[in-house]
Amino acid sequence: MKRLATIFLMLYAVLCVSAQDSIQTFKYGYLSYERALQAMPNYAMVQKQLADLRAQYEAEQQRVEKDFNLKYEEFLEGQRDFPETILRKRQTELKELLERNIAFKEEGRRQIAKAEAEALAPLKMLLGELLTRIGLERGYAFILNTDAGATPFLNPAFGEDVSSLVGELLNSKTLNRVLR
Repeated sequence: MKRLATIFLMLYAVLCVSAQDSIQTFKYGYLSYERALQAMPNYAMVQKQLADLRAQYEAEQQRVEKDFNLKYEEFLEGQRDFPETILRKRQTELKELLERNIAFKEEGRRQIAKAEAEALAPLKMLLGELLTRIGLERGYAFILNTDAGATPFLNPAFGEDVSSLVGELLNSKTLNRVLR
């Protein structure tokens, strides 16, 4: 019985060692995607265009609110003197104006979000292509995004911070050649 147990233990040890030898370690890259995106050429220009668009919507929203406030003040001043039908008509106008203002504000938010997505899409695509190229060239299993504390610990024995490499490639004049 002891002999059989010893044979099983030896066989188990051999299998464990052999399994450990066949386990392939992998490496990965990591970076802050948001910082890499902000380091891209044209990012500042895109942000400026989006800020200008936001300012236009904001100015229009303020104009609309000012118009509403003026009409509301006129309504409050004259409501005692208005006949019932004019009072109801003005109340309905104010309600419709308020609803249109709210709808405009929501549509403005949607349009700004759409413009932002469209403006950032080429930059995100370029960054994705760059990260794919880096990952393939360096033999990474994957590249992690460290934004928002999603990865509280990364073992430096297996991973490499690719932020500086991405920055160098983005600032290099050979960016187009890198992506080919």
